[in-house]
Amino acid sequence: MGHRGMDHAGGGSRTALARFLAQVSGAGSVEVAGLELLPGGAIRENWGFDAEFAGGSFAGAKRLVLRTDAPTGIPGSLGRIEEFAVLKSAFGAGVTVPEPLWACSDPSVLGKPFFVMRRVAGTAQGRQITTDPKLDADLPLVAARLAQELAGIQRVRPPRPDLAFLPSIDAEQHIASFRAYLDGHPRPRPVLEWAARWLETHLPEPAAPVLCHRDFRTGNYLLDGAELTGILDWEFAGWGDPDEDIGWFCCKGWRFARLDREAGGIAPRAAFQEAYEAASGRTLDPARVRFWRSWRTSAGRSSRCSRATAL
Repeated sequence: MGHRGMDHAGGGSRTALARFLAQVSGAGSVEVAGLELLPGGAIRENWGFDAEFAGGSFAGAKRLVLRTDAPTGIPGSLGRIEEFAVLKSAFGAGVTVPEPLWACSDPSVLGKPFFVMRRVAGTAQGRQITTDPKLDADLPLVAARLAQELAGIQRVRPPRPDLAFLPSIDAEQHIASFRAYLDGHPRPRPVLEWAARWLETHLPEPAAPVLCHRDFRTGNYLLDGAELTGILDWEFAGWGDPDEDIGWFCCKGWRFARLDREAGGIAPRAAFQEAYEAASGRTLDPARVRFWRSWRTSAGRSSRCSRATAL
């Protein structure tokens, strides 16, 4: 799409972006080059670009990413300013995420809210990650690292005034939303009705809420070789059960070509679980993990179902 694509989609220009960057960084001027739409991001647009800052606290050449809304989206997902706040909280907690730099809600700049973060190297392509023979020996270590990162995410807990906008959704609310979706569907879905009933009869005991990514999976993290460089796509984050993201990471839908590897298509679940327990200080209950894995498998992206959207 190039520069014209950015101008058309955002109603702004490289010049407007450069002015914004100069203002927030204290630079005398900023030159923006190489603006390109990055692959992926069905409901968000990620634009990579290079910026040369003349002076200010950010002086020099930087590789950056601008994240904004795509023409299509999913109702109820976080806005860009809210997602920026979540990313800042994760970064502050030591989670491996691209460093969030600046956010803008002023429509006069690009026509819609956006934020800017550092660009980090790597691929998020799930099929490539799960099938690359060069990565095979390192993937259990990647799974262990992801488990440590998840434990770090869960150290962010309410109350947090900076995250007061986040929704809090427990298992019963998830199932109620799933039921509402099924009741409103034009065709009977008996297998999913049976799954909903199983979930209702196997509810786990409530747990103290933590920050949930709610899309924590292969395909939403970057690997540069075997190095984890960033956890991406925080637009469905909210307060919830600490086992919710574990269930999502282990469900079949995001194992890509390696259904035999329960932990994200990259390793046996034991490699992930042992590292998570060591990092979190929690002992996982297999019944709780089974519930959340079953919920995620049945309801797909449950954060989206809970917002009354289709599977």
